[in-house]
Parts: sequence; C-alpha cells; structure tokens
Amino acid sequence: MAYNKEEIFKKAKEVTVKNKLFFIEDIVSFLPCDKTTFYRFFPTDCNEYNTLKELLEVNRVELKVSMRSKWYKSNAPVLQLSLYKMIATDEERKLLSTTYSEIDHTTKGEGFNISFNDFSIDANTEE
Repeated sequence: MAYNKEEIFKKAKEVTVKNKLFFIEDIVSFLPCDKTTFYRFFPTDCNEYNTLKELLEVNRVELKVSMRSKWYKSNAPVLQLSLYKMIATDEERKLLSTTYSEIDHTTKGEGFNISFNDFSIDANTEE
C-alpha cells in the first residue's frame, strides 16, 4: 500500500493535539500505517519527528500545570502535601520526610540521641 508522507504527518499532528497524546507510539496507533513505516518516513533526527515531539511535550506540560492547579485547589491533604513537596526547598523537604533522620552516637557508654524531625529520644546510660 502506498502512503502519502505529507498526509501521514498532517494526521499525526492532528491526532496529537486533538487527543492530547503523550507518546510517539500513541500517535502511530491512530495512523493508517505501522510503526516501521512511520519511522521510515520520520526518522528520529528529522524536523517532522521533532515537531511531533514538541507537540507531545506541550501536552505533557499542559497536563502537569492542570494537575498542579487541581492539587492546589483540592481539599485532599495528600494532594496538597504532594504539591508542597514538589515546590519545597531541600530543608523543608527534609522536615516533611518520614525517612530522614539524624542519629548522634556516642562511643563511650554515655548513651545516644536519635532525632526524627521534631521528635527525639535521649537514652543516657550514665548512673
């Protein structure tokens, strides 16, 4: 079957925008050709392929912005905390982390101090 490269490219751009696609494989599934033909027409270093990649990236960015906006307006604490972690400084992220800890060991039988965020345990062995 003979394919028209310009028509395939036009259709690829159209379905990418219309269906808000994120992956090249998704584009190919909407086209009247197989993956081999697609990559023969549009090798990864050609302008058409780069144009399609740019359209996919626009869709990804739009989705991320939309999701973050919904998280910001949400009453769900998990979504709000997730958004906060994404925009937090390293120090704030450490304070929020349940896995981050600082352990201060002493080596001469004097005890130890373990600190998890704002919670600490002192175990002194001095008598």
